[in-house]
Amino acid sequence: MVHFLHPDVSPRTIVPPDAQKDALGCCVVQEEASPYSLVNICLNVLITNLEKLCSERSDGTLCFPKYWSFPQELADQFLGMMTWQGKLTDRTASIFRGNQMKLKLVNIQKAKISTSAFIKAFCHHKLIELDATAVDTDLPISDILRGLCSNSWIQQNLQCLLLDSTSIRQDSKLMFFGQLTGLRVLSVFNVCFHSEDLANVSQLPKLESLDISNTLVTDISSLLTCKDRLKSLTMHYLKCLTMTKPQILSVIRELKCLLHLDISDHRQVESDLAFHLLQQKDILPNVVSLDISGASCITDGAVELFIRQRPAMRFVGLLATDAGYSDFFTTKQGLRVAGGVSMNQISEALSQYRNRSCFMKEALYRLFTETFSMQVTMPAILKLVAVGMRNHPLDLPVQFTASACALNLTRQGLARGMPVRLLSEVICLLFKALKNFPHCQQLQKNCLLSLTNSRILVDVPFDSFINLIVRKILLFRFDAAKFVMRWICKRENPKMQTMAVSVTSILALQLSPEQTAQLKEELFMAIKELLAIVKQKTTENLDDVTLLFTLKALWNLTDESPAACKHFMENQGLTIFIQVLETFSGSAIQSRVLGLLNNVAEVRELSSKLVTKDVVKHICALLRSETIEVSYFAAGIIAHLTSDKQPWMSCDLQRSAVLQDLYATIQNWPSSSCKMTALVTYRSFKAFFPLLGNFSQPEVQLWALWAMYHVCSKNPSKYCKMLVEEEGLQLLCDIQEHNEADPQAQQFAASILDDFRMHFMNYQKLPLC
Repeated sequence: MVHFLHPDVSPRTIVPPDAQKDALGCCVVQEEASPYSLVNICLNVLITNLEKLCSERSDGTLCFPKYWSFPQELADQFLGMMTWQGKLTDRTASIFRGNQMKLKLVNIQKAKISTSAFIKAFCHHKLIELDATAVDTDLPISDILRGLCSNSWIQQNLQCLLLDSTSIRQDSKLMFFGQLTGLRVLSVFNVCFHSEDLANVSQLPKLESLDISNTLVTDISSLLTCKDRLKSLTMHYLKCLTMTKPQILSVIRELKCLLHLDISDHRQVESDLAFHLLQQKDILPNVVSLDISGASCITDGAVELFIRQRPAMRFVGLLATDAGYSDFFTTKQGLRVAGGVSMNQISEALSQYRNRSCFMKEALYRLFTETFSMQVTMPAILKLVAVGMRNHPLDLPVQFTASACALNLTRQGLARGMPVRLLSEVICLLFKALKNFPHCQQLQKNCLLSLTNSRILVDVPFDSFINLIVRKILLFRFDAAKFVMRWICKRENPKMQTMAVSVTSILALQLSPEQTAQLKEELFMAIKELLAIVKQKTTENLDDVTLLFTLKALWNLTDESPAACKHFMENQGLTIFIQVLETFSGSAIQSRVLGLLNNVAEVRELSSKLVTKDVVKHICALLRSETIEVSYFAAGIIAHLTSDKQPWMSCDLQRSAVLQDLYATIQNWPSSSCKMTALVTYRSFKAFFPLLGNFSQPEVQLWALWAMYHVCSKNPSKYCKMLVEEEGLQLLCDIQEHNEADPQAQQFAASILDDFRMHFMNYQKLPLC
């Protein structure tokens, strides 16, 4: 439903918490960029732990501890958040029984609750507003009205009732409307609401705002009953009207108190009612808002003349008409126009028509053409696109066009200027679109392209102490990774497969090792398919972006994941990677191949399988590479492989010669460390600890120390903290104090400890040696 709320028209309209922000433009962006409020965090924690905090009644419903009590504002917000998160059910709604909660503004949009649960939970409260938009069919309108009218206080004081898209039982009558004598705002958009129901409602003594859009009303003459009090009338797409145009206009002419009139229509339905209305001089003298979007035969001149005759007008809806092009609509001070001619008009249309798919898809199409070459970051517009996607999840034209708009608004670095929380919402909606429309390739392409551009796959929109939000983001990334990995295996479109691989490479690093292990079948199939891509590219001798993305995805998937490393080895990954090294000489490819083999070498039960003549020959050759990243990763593999003597004893390989090469290479590194351009990162130092304690092989120890020194000096805030958390400081102290330690190893250990002291110089309780 589209509301135009003049200060004199109605009380605050109930809308979901996020939707309330959408109309605030730049204020939305500021809020999206701000930390979550403490109230929101606390209520989220409460909702998440509802089962733990509540006791269970004999009927299986939940109740709070008896001594708990919520103030009205907090109770309203708590209920709204439960509804928004889809957590309001018969079992949970029961916490609103009794007097622990004092509700006034009740939002149960799209809730799946029964009549019995609704009456028991809400109908004893002193309600002023109720939004029951699109509630489950188990709660029809007749039962809602019966429950509300069982409370005499509600009968006299309920001011706002929204019943859009709510079901009605066949042959049921809506006679209870007449008992709600305090009602000022009523919306029955997309409801089986007839002319006799309208006659009943029109007699309500305080009714000021009425929405009968897309109902079964055939005659609006009964509106004359409330002509002296009705200030807002919305009758979009009133398709069943049997009255003639003059008859309709004669009724509207009598509604002299109207401040807002909406007679917009679907463009595919030819309607000239608005055309005839604009010709009238003695109609709507006090109107401030007129919506005629979708009407036919509308011209700039007719609209301009109408507005000039009514200088108090502040809004006009012209989307999907032939009007809106005149300079008048830009220069008229204080006039808002919902149209498709300019970005301002499109933004207004997206805001006004968020619940109307016919106009949402039209506005999104206009937005797409307007933003095709966009070079300015526009968070407020992206937020409106997200609202459209969220409100119409199963409407393919809306999702398709919105995904294209999202791509336009976040491509080529524009995402960097977007609030992370807003990007997070958009990414979640894109994944929903991917799932809901698996056979629409262009939509899938739009979504995947947006995902490859969006920094939300890397940036984390939470503070470390907010465990609830952390869990939600991690769960989203886990589900997203599962979905994209399945997509990789489809082999439907090479370009889209490349995008899916790119997204996988980003998401893989955002998953914890435990989550990667839980992927199981998806992980196995993804690694198998990724290796097939690598093999194909190698056979074709094709060094392209798909190969680089695929190698990076495999590298990231195997990071600290023994299961992934095992899948790699079981699917002939080692043989394929040796072929890659023999086919391509580029350092970017070599670094990715060696990075993955490092991950395999860290797994004790797999590392021995790398000790073969072929593997060692290639690794030793790359150890002497002039590119320090390649040399560094090759040295890491050798350090892990040579730390265990057993595999070398069963093959004809000179372990001592390999160690000498490793030692000689490391001697040249300190002066070249500044040339390490690749971003080397580690989730943990634990794989280094066995190497640090190996005093019999200083070469191995040196590599681990050099690696730790490099990352600690580049990012001390992350890695010095990691040293403390993983208890690695003592190992460094042991090296520094050990009598037989290599002098260079002692020097590295001292340098790391010096960096640590500098970073935590004010921390007095750290266990330094």
